[in-house]
Amino acid sequence: MTQPLLNGIASVSHLGVIRALGEDAAQFLHGQLTNDFALLDLQHARLAAFCTAKGRMLASFIGFKRSKDEILLLCDRSLLAPTLKRLSMFVLRAKCKLSDATAEFTLHGLAGDAAAQALGPAAVPWTKTDDGDASLIALYPAAGQPRALRVAPVGAPLPEGPALSEADWLWSEVASGIATLSAPVVDAFVPQMLNYESVEGVNFKKGCYPGQEVVARSQFRGTLKRRAYLAHAQQPLATGMEVFTPEDLEQATGTVVQAAPVPGGGWDAIVSMQTSSADQPLLAHAALGEGQRADAAQAVALQLKPLPYTLREDI
Repeated sequence: MTQPLLNGIASVSHLGVIRALGEDAAQFLHGQLTNDFALLDLQHARLAAFCTAKGRMLASFIGFKRSKDEILLLCDRSLLAPTLKRLSMFVLRAKCKLSDATAEFTLHGLAGDAAAQALGPAAVPWTKTDDGDASLIALYPAAGQPRALRVAPVGAPLPEGPALSEADWLWSEVASGIATLSAPVVDAFVPQMLNYESVEGVNFKKGCYPGQEVVARSQFRGTLKRRAYLAHAQQPLATGMEVFTPEDLEQATGTVVQAAPVPGGGWDAIVSMQTSSADQPLLAHAALGEGQRADAAQAVALQLKPLPYTLREDI
């Protein structure tokens, strides 16, 4: 039997770590993010977004408790400094100290047999287990393979197993269909445009947070008009490229949110776009300036692929 394409342990360097420390840490984050942190225990993690008052995502996180009063938030490094600054503005009198703890931890991605052995057979996405000082978070699978994120203090023993390139890990992040927000696409999407409500990234029963009314209204006022899709291309793709249909090369129908080369060739991407364009030919093109028109000859043809999870119609 051949070894699965996605199997091994990769170093993860694109994520940074924000630490929230203090007896009010969970309650503070509960009031700022799209998911429930007030009821977060030591056996689970949370996918969550930090939004503007208009419901647009400024950052996305995987958050979990290391102890009763310590929560770590993992986000793209390109957004860590501005996000930390903005979150800190709202701490006020809460007993919560926010800091950049990136230098204190090592992050590794586990896929295939390496993830299965570390998590055990019963792990489901967003469950957390501890291995000494290390925290293991079960992620959504990619390419049919289980995946996990391992967060450990610097100096802790490194995980053992076959090596997986960081490039292949980044592709697995795209192939999972769950986008990590980065600087080129900040302030562009409400969470549902990235399918966050379908992968447990939004809790509609919790209390208020910045943008909560817009996020709730987007969900309950009717059919969502923009969704995240998986797409494949033969040529390179990049975050921030715009997506067009051949019939309209002036008005983009969507945006490339995250992209990575596929181990077997070509590129995969998570694309957020209008649902009405899903059955039409699609082209990815560098972002246009005002009044410009996409050049079809220089655009990259996209083919949509099935999502590895089911979109939830009712919450």
